[in-house]
This record gives sequence, structure tokens and C-alpha cells, in this order.
Amino acid sequence: MAKRGGPRTVGVPWRFHLTPGIFMNSLVNVADNSGAKVVKVIGVVGHYSKNVHRRIPGVSVGDMVVVSVQEGKPEMRKQILRAIVVRQRRPFRRPDGTWVAFEDNAVVIVTEEGQVKGTEVHGPVAMEAAQRWPQVASIATMII
Repeated sequence: MAKRGGPRTVGVPWRFHLTPGIFMNSLVNVADNSGAKVVKVIGVVGHYSKNVHRRIPGVSVGDMVVVSVQEGKPEMRKQILRAIVVRQRRPFRRPDGTWVAFEDNAVVIVTEEGQVKGTEVHGPVAMEAAQRWPQVASIATMII
């Protein structure tokens, strides 16, 4: 019997499939100096599941998410922002066969157009996120 559906994708359909490691309501560290420390993922930009009812959307490195600031500066708390996932704990496989996993889940706060709000990124940034978002790569200190 043939497999149903096309290639497996999460988030954006044109990129190589990465194992999702962050899901809705996940608490994630912020890797930049925008003022937020911990955020909660409350949405996935571009996610639409018409085939499966009540599927929880998952994201991997390089995806844009909608977040709510849980900890940080008082003026940043309780704001709804956009962010790019730059690290995930869940191991994912690259096309060359290597497996990559980071120590924590982390995001970088951005505007709706993808402009980074902070001026530096703490810790490493996944190569997949850096290739997809050049603005994040320009302020990253380490790309793995």
C-alpha cells in the first residue's frame, strides 16, 4: 500500500524536514539582549493543519513563532512578540548525516518583518536558523 501525503514538513513546506522539538505552551529561554528572559510559545507562524484535527503544532530551528514574555524587564512582560528558534534540545538530523542537539531551547526576539530587536545573541546559533534568517546570523557570535 502506498504512503499517503507528500513529504513531511513542519512550518514552512520548502525546507528540509527537521524534527520538531518545541511545541505550544513550551517555556523557552531568550538568547538575545532584548530584555526578555523566558517566553512561552503561543503560536506558530505559517502553521495550518487542514488534514488532522486538533494537531498540536511543533517547530524546529529556523521557524518563527508567536511568544508571550513570562520573565524579563517589567516593560517587556506580558507582551506578545515574534521570535525565531535558534536552538533546540531535541536532536535533529542534517542532510549530511550528522545529528545536532543543544543544551537548551532558545529563541531570538524579532519584529514581524524579521528584524532582530537585540544587538547580540548569547550562545550558539544553529546553522539552519542562520541560513534562513541572515539578520540573526549577522549578530550571532557562534554558528554551529
